[in-house]
Amino acid sequence: MKDLRDKVAFVTGGASGLGLGMAKAFGREGMKVVIADIDQAALTRAVQELKDLQVRVEGVICDVGSRASLREAALKTIAAFGKVHVVCNNAGVAAGGEVGTVPERDWDWIMDVNLMGVVYGTEVFAPLIESHGEGGHFVNTASMAGMIGFPLAEPYCATKFAVVAMSEGWHGQLAAKNIGVSVLCPGFVQTRIYDSFRNKPARYGAAEASTIGIGDTLRDTQAMVEAGIPTEPVGQRVVEAIKDNDLYIFTHVEFRALVEARFGAIMAAFDKSEKSKALSVLAKREITPLPGRPAG
Repeated sequence: MKDLRDKVAFVTGGASGLGLGMAKAFGREGMKVVIADIDQAALTRAVQELKDLQVRVEGVICDVGSRASLREAALKTIAAFGKVHVVCNNAGVAAGGEVGTVPERDWDWIMDVNLMGVVYGTEVFAPLIESHGEGGHFVNTASMAGMIGFPLAEPYCATKFAVVAMSEGWHGQLAAKNIGVSVLCPGFVQTRIYDSFRNKPARYGAAEASTIGIGDTLRDTQAMVEAGIPTEPVGQRVVEAIKDNDLYIFTHVEFRALVEARFGAIMAAFDKSEKSKALSVLAKREITPLPGRPAG
């Protein structure tokens, strides 16, 4: 999608943080934007902020942990603007802690929002994009935590690794339908991810703070996030990626060395297995081609 003018974007978690940064970037491209959020007060403020920037915008309340809620938001998007072209499955929350201490309902919450919210958003909107025949694009927000696992953040990392894997698969599946897929993997950005528990629905239990394994305390984590980059350059990077149909979107190039170190350890494990006595009894095998992936 090279020309975004007059196209329609739908952004979850759009009332603040990365979602609002994307909405502003889309508005600068001349797009119509629907921002979806679970927080009515934040949604009202964000809609007004975007209108003040001359963005054609509508706001809808949406709980991405509910497929029915996303379906309703999709219907409102079509009612407002007739079509949808770009869908940003961006809403996310954070939880973590020592093994065995993360409450079961916190696991449910983070899985429903960070993982199933992306599933629901893709499954609900893909047929709507395909139906108008003009092409489209999904942007799924993961994290550098989808590339590098680290202690005390296992629930968060698990969901973000899953978003990367799903996006890789959907990138291959949806290409034939003229629908692109990108996965956004930022590092520290000036959002409120450190207090995402403020919007935790009652069905998941008390809205108590939870660390995510970045800093020793929640205040340390907050300081690290607040020292991150602004959201608007991330939004502009997303626009570039949509136009270029990039699969991976990175915003923090300083993390390259950490990703290379992880991949290096993986390659070293393959090297070790090549020399394994236990495996030496097996006949040599060729790789089984995977759909949408080159063999070599």
